[in-house]
Amino acid sequence: MSKFSKLGLRRAAGAVAIASAAVVGLAGVGAGEAAAGKLADGYKKAVGIDGESIQTWRTGEFALPAPSVANNGAGRSGVVSGVYQAQASEGVEGNLAVKLLVGCQVDIGDVELGAAIAFDLESVSVDGAFSIGLKPGQVAVVNVTDKDFSDAGKAAVQLSRFEVSVQKCGGFASARTAVKVIGAKGFSTDDGTVSGEGTLIQSTLYGQPFSLN
Repeated sequence: MSKFSKLGLRRAAGAVAIASAAVVGLAGVGAGEAAAGKLADGYKKAVGIDGESIQTWRTGEFALPAPSVANNGAGRSGVVSGVYQAQASEGVEGNLAVKLLVGCQVDIGDVELGAAIAFDLESVSVDGAFSIGLKPGQVAVVNVTDKDFSDAGKAAVQLSRFEVSVQKCGGFASARTAVKVIGAKGFSTDDGTVSGEGTLIQSTLYGQPFSLN
């Protein structure tokens, strides 16, 4: 068993190798921002050194701008729906996490998780919405929800009109989903660490940016 920090996965080395993600038919990234309506589906496959794999899908994603309840000219809001799924190869256990990247006056089309300009929000309200104050030039990473793989190596999360609300922006605001999967044979998250045998597979599937009203 190899162990390494759950919050510092990119620093892992030695007995556990980090698998590179092979993108197969990835749609939506860099495709431009959508003001409203259906967003592009997406697919990504990450393959480990010994042939283990995790596939990720984003389907049925839909976003609509919505009036800000603040009604002060500096609030931006929207709702997003979609289905996010993962399928691992035999023997691979892991976790699927749905996140949102939200920016004010920033082109988030090329922004990735862990970017220096982004800061993390660890939780959202229980009613399927979140509100955050963002200054121009800021990007926030919001952890929406996550789910462990089943015994069959599958996981799925569905968002239904999840509300994104940005305050203090005073300019153009946008958001995009990010589906992060991590897994390995013998995967576990005991005591705040991640353990696994062989290759640790990590992959992030980014959605198409959409505008907030």
